[in-house]
Amino acid sequence: MSNSQVKPSETESVTNTEPRYGEREISEGQLITFPNPRPGRSYQINIVLPEFTCKCPFSGYPDFATIDLTYVPDQSVVELKSIKLYINSYRDRYISHEESVNQILDDFVAACDPLSVHIKGDFNPRGNVHTVVEVHHHKHQQTN
Repeated sequence: MSNSQVKPSETESVTNTEPRYGEREISEGQLITFPNPRPGRSYQINIVLPEFTCKCPFSGYPDFATIDLTYVPDQSVVELKSIKLYINSYRDRYISHEESVNQILDDFVAACDPLSVHIKGDFNPRGNVHTVVEVHHHKHQQTN
């Protein structure tokens, strides 16, 4: 028979209250962009983020969703790791479905300034209610 004991050093790493490296990256995360490799060419980028979480501002219960983000870049393209960290920053926010999807749109447009973007938040059913929130943005082209 084998006795399993936890060594103090193992216990310390489990109960350490310092933020883990992933938590630090998430808290410091911001949307980062890089130059569009094909400016002037109209092409579409689709990003699927299937592990979105936030908290209901009324009950505190967790909400889960898949965020579909489709955009046509102008001069900038979003860096994928940065959008992952940005999306993960919602996990402890008390925010409604509607506000979270609209805030993602606002932040994405501010960072990327795309020609167009469509964001769909498909929230998992809770209490027999299934919510889908969709928002759009189209850049206004200046005419001379």
